[in-house]
Amino acid sequence: MIEIIPAIDLLDGKCVRLHQGNYNLVTEFSSDPIKQALTWEGMGATRLHLVDLDGAKTGTPVNDSTIKAIKKKLSIPIQVGGGIRSKERAEELLDLGIDKIILGTIAIEQQVIVNELASNYPGKVILGIDAKDGRVATRGWVNQSKVKASDLAKSLSTKGISAIISTDISTDGTLEGPNLSFLKEIGLASEVPVIASGGIGTISDILSILPLESYGICGVIIGRALYDGKIELSEAIHVAKNQNIHDISSENKSTC
Repeated sequence: MIEIIPAIDLLDGKCVRLHQGNYNLVTEFSSDPIKQALTWEGMGATRLHLVDLDGAKTGTPVNDSTIKAIKKKLSIPIQVGGGIRSKERAEELLDLGIDKIILGTIAIEQQVIVNELASNYPGKVILGIDAKDGRVATRGWVNQSKVKASDLAKSLSTKGISAIISTDISTDGTLEGPNLSFLKEIGLASEVPVIASGGIGTISDILSILPLESYGICGVIIGRALYDGKIELSEAIHVAKNQNIHDISSENKSTC
């Protein structure tokens, strides 16, 4: 079954969303991320996706107090990304009890550290692949690399990471639907499960992703559509649970 994962993006301690990763196009949805996290848990979320946008852009975390408070209040697992660019920072978050960390920029700049963390913390490391036009973007999507997203997925998915979060920047925050061909490409390249992110705007968009379970897609991150009221979280979870889509080609990949 594909897992529905609500997202909270933190900027200056507030719950916001960016449009296509643009820090100049910010919409604030809540000044109380802790309350928002509890709301998603109360509506049936089995996991929370947290991103430190300040950390993603500058590499300096400023939202740790909020992350700690959310972790303390919630009983469901939390995965955290944004600005984790050193072994020390990764270990700091894991020592706080964060269930999984998401590594993005460091996967391009210092792959050896990703390999080491994945080996030292089995099941705790997720690779975040944020891409535009099929190429990986880094440092809060500010810098564009020449690395193909599918090549990165193929090379690092054999290094002990637990999953890949695949984000198509051109669709993120647009509510215009996911890039299904890109998801298929990443799913085929990866040896581990893939979580889809970007563009989800309707229940129909979720339904369009569910058949991709056969490509190794194990979860869907939803952000803006929840805050705009385009999708109700409990309905999305219900839809995903009641779609019994299975394919032998995905049997070799574990769950998210």
